[in-house]
Amino acid sequence: MTQKQLETWSPWVLLLAVLLLWQAICSAFAVSEFIFPSPSRIATQFWEYRGLIGGHAWRTFWVTMVGFGIAIVVGVLLGFVIGSSRLAYAAVYPLMTAFNALPKAAFVPILVVWFGIGAGPAILTAFLISFFPIMVNIATGLATLEPELEDVLRVLGAKRWDVLVKVGLPRSMPYFYGSLKVAITLAFVGTTVSEMTAANEGIGYLLISAGSAMQMGLAFAGLLVVGAMAMAMYELFSFIEKRTTGWAHRGSQGA
Repeated sequence: MTQKQLETWSPWVLLLAVLLLWQAICSAFAVSEFIFPSPSRIATQFWEYRGLIGGHAWRTFWVTMVGFGIAIVVGVLLGFVIGSSRLAYAAVYPLMTAFNALPKAAFVPILVVWFGIGAGPAILTAFLISFFPIMVNIATGLATLEPELEDVLRVLGAKRWDVLVKVGLPRSMPYFYGSLKVAITLAFVGTTVSEMTAANEGIGYLLISAGSAMQMGLAFAGLLVVGAMAMAMYELFSFIEKRTTGWAHRGSQGA
């Protein structure tokens, strides 16, 4: 088996090993399903409630993607503004860092007052929790452009705007895709947290309902669905990254 094949299959082998160990522990110690359900119990309840889970999962998915889309637009614009100006970087970056330190779950009650129960608070929570990594990485990619390279381009007649758009932004693409892979997982977290307190649909709502009914297998199934959706989007961005920024990755040209 080649190195590439090992890298491809290793996550699945590890996942299978974890599931087998999990099942063995639950069976050997007769762990109650109300405390910690086994993988077989989770799979059973997933199949039994597949229609219900699918409906809630779709709602969580599209709400997350709307909030994430807004985060991309705002994050790229703010990152471009902050990274293109030393003054803006010095003035705005500390404030954005302080804002990012605030717990986003604390915003949910405020968003409910402003927008009511429904998709609005979940979309905005997904946006608030995921735009910061995108902004930071775009700003970092632009702000760390080598002075020597910029001086050479200026000598060749390039203006500041040309340097930023034609050199700075392409150079920031690896940072951008890296931020997307981080931000999409955070967006699902934000949506789920908001749905747990400010929605009557979605995986977050399903978790609360299943927990109150002591259906731990159903609750774990909902968690696994969220994880699967986040992993699928992560892999999608990884695929796009390899196809569009292969020049930035060692050994990718020969792949």
